[in-house]
Amino acid sequence: MFRGSAAVASGLLTRRQLAGPSWRRLFHDVYAHRDVPVTHELLARGAVVLMPDAVVTGCSAAVLWGVDLAGPTDDVEVTLSPGSHMVRVHGLRTRRAVLDPDHVWRRRGVASTSPEATAVRLAACLPQDAAVAAVDQLIRTGAVDLLGVRRHAALARGPGSARARTVATLADGLAESPQETRLRLLVGRSSLPPPVAQFTVRVDGRFVARVDFAWPEQKIALEYDGLWHAEPGQFARDRRRLNRLRAAGWHVVFVTAADLHNPARLIAEIAAALGN
Repeated sequence: MFRGSAAVASGLLTRRQLAGPSWRRLFHDVYAHRDVPVTHELLARGAVVLMPDAVVTGCSAAVLWGVDLAGPTDDVEVTLSPGSHMVRVHGLRTRRAVLDPDHVWRRRGVASTSPEATAVRLAACLPQDAAVAAVDQLIRTGAVDLLGVRRHAALARGPGSARARTVATLADGLAESPQETRLRLLVGRSSLPPPVAQFTVRVDGRFVARVDFAWPEQKIALEYDGLWHAEPGQFARDRRRLNRLRAAGWHVVFVTAADLHNPARLIAEIAAALGN
């Protein structure tokens, strides 16, 4: 990526060449070669080329840390220091805030917030369930642990800090997908007894399966059935796994995305399985 004005001023390109088919304008005066795929990470890099003093924050920082919370059509969030000149640029969401310099890191060559600070920003600005899911996924990348997120949230001050602490308390960092987090929160808000997340089923010390959620005493497992189950060969593996669980005396309740849209029916189904 490069500033178009700098390329023209140095004689590397003419204005006609810059406007030609070989180059793609990402932002005003920021260009990349047409063959480079446009991703949110690319846009985040371009934002910092345009604003060298900016720090990538929020969902855009989460993308740099490996959590896909924004795509190529979403605005890039950047933060400038208070008193900075604010420029309205299409494709950028610019804010002013004081950032802890100890939590402004370089990630993939871009100034961004640390994983702890990114998690707390997500917790403060996203709707609660989406925020918990985002924090869980950030923890799952291994960039940060739950204790680090909770410690940073406890120190947060200002708008959204109370919500950030609530989200940090609700996160557990165990979910393998955002929908698993939403399922856990849904069950947690019900009158059902809390399940054990990521429970390993064993018989006589022998591994049988690991399930998303379990009520071990009742031998009831709760599994989110996502799109990855449609991958080649996965159906046969799922069937063999299910047969092992059934042979061990376990009953499995499967949940799909559609089930999450009818929470009352889903909770009733789980309650019936538990004998409640």
